[in-house]
Amino acid sequence: MLSHIAPVPLEKSSRMINHGPTVLVSARHNGVANVMAAAWCCALDFAPPKLTVVLDKSSRTRALIEQGGTFVVQVPTVAQLQLTHAVGNLSLNDDPDKLQKCGVELFSIPGQEQPFVAGCSAWLACRLIPEMHNQLAYDLFIGEVVGAWSDTRVFRDGHWHFEDADASLRSLHYVAGGQFYAIGKALSD
Repeated sequence: MLSHIAPVPLEKSSRMINHGPTVLVSARHNGVANVMAAAWCCALDFAPPKLTVVLDKSSRTRALIEQGGTFVVQVPTVAQLQLTHAVGNLSLNDDPDKLQKCGVELFSIPGQEQPFVAGCSAWLACRLIPEMHNQLAYDLFIGEVVGAWSDTRVFRDGHWHFEDADASLRSLHYVAGGQFYAIGKALSD
């Protein structure tokens, strides 16, 4: 499974989310793991690389991140549309079998303790930078990217290659009401 997954230099990691995809956020603390979808995630800084993500106060993933101090942001693919919608609409607070019901397969990357979602095209392991005012007032979390990996079939040499990859590997972009778009074709000037 890991044969097409490769590390990405941290200085290139912001490129993995700068096109505005919907992301999956995963975390684990005290043996409890969870995954949620998040539409609001963006790169924040280059050195060290940082990102922001909005996590509602009611989400169990947020509590796991606050307790454990680490999380993973990953870019789901078109092939994961149903999974992405499902983990965004079912709460672990309401159903302890959420991950199984949503069809989430977790895997590990050597040297990392966080849970990674299989089938994604990019993974960014993050250390929480606590900013209590932002977290409480705006549900805004800041993570320092401490590791990055990509599916080399679609992201390699620091760039996305959607035009060369199978369409099922394109990223998802949530707009509202259960509707997503897939990233389109490449354009250049």
